[in-house]
Amino acid sequence: MVQSIGGIAKYSAADLDRFAQELNRDGICVIRNLFEQKLIDEWLEGFERLFYDRKNQPGGLAPREVSRYYLTLPWVYPFANQMVFANPVVMGILERVFYQEYVMVQMGVDVPFPGSDYQETHRDFRPLFSDRIVTPLYALAVNFPLVEVTADNGPFQMARGTHVLPREEGLQKIASGEIPMESFYMQPGDVSVRSPLALHRGSPNRTNQPRPMVVMGYAMHWLHTPKVDLTLPRDYYDSLPEQLRQMLRCEVVEKLPQNKAETYINFKY
Repeated sequence: MVQSIGGIAKYSAADLDRFAQELNRDGICVIRNLFEQKLIDEWLEGFERLFYDRKNQPGGLAPREVSRYYLTLPWVYPFANQMVFANPVVMGILERVFYQEYVMVQMGVDVPFPGSDYQETHRDFRPLFSDRIVTPLYALAVNFPLVEVTADNGPFQMARGTHVLPREEGLQKIASGEIPMESFYMQPGDVSVRSPLALHRGSPNRTNQPRPMVVMGYAMHWLHTPKVDLTLPRDYYDSLPEQLRQMLRCEVVEKLPQNKAETYINFKY
């Protein structure tokens, strides 16, 4: 049963079981009202400052087609928050679908601006072996918006169940209408957990405001993830419990770099 305490949803073990079942079956689950509005407001304010700074730096933003960008978040306030990257509800779901140790490998923001268009339908990862062998959930993306996601400002679109289909079969079923390309509308505080193998795309932002969507990446400990990275300042890293230090696949530095070029550009399969 979902209960609400102080306006924030609290989830039971049965709820987490249900989310894990949806994730395995559909390739996505949506957790409503997980984060407080205050937290979202802090992240949005921090994102807006960061984006303004990054857009004036060479390579500070990764272009993702027309009027769509990606930027890695620095591990400073408000983004360095255990209740976000190690949220108990999210971790409870990951522990139900990952059968080995997993690591966090990514924390950034995807943001379409006015003038963006539909992305090509794609996957973010390749199958482990081939399309003829169903790939288990070996990597997951956890997303939450910093503004309301509507039909007009570029909702994430995905075809449920295509994470267990060969790519070409999934594309054919989408083209024929057998599997719809579904838009996922979200409120600030909502969180989605999805398989990057499910066929998906970004849609156009037809408003006059950007639509920032946070993405956190988690993967089995053995997966090589050269396109994304985490860099943590040593004082923050040393303050974390040992369990969380082991969960973070990161570079630890004495001081965060001021200017860092984005590398997560080629991401589609």
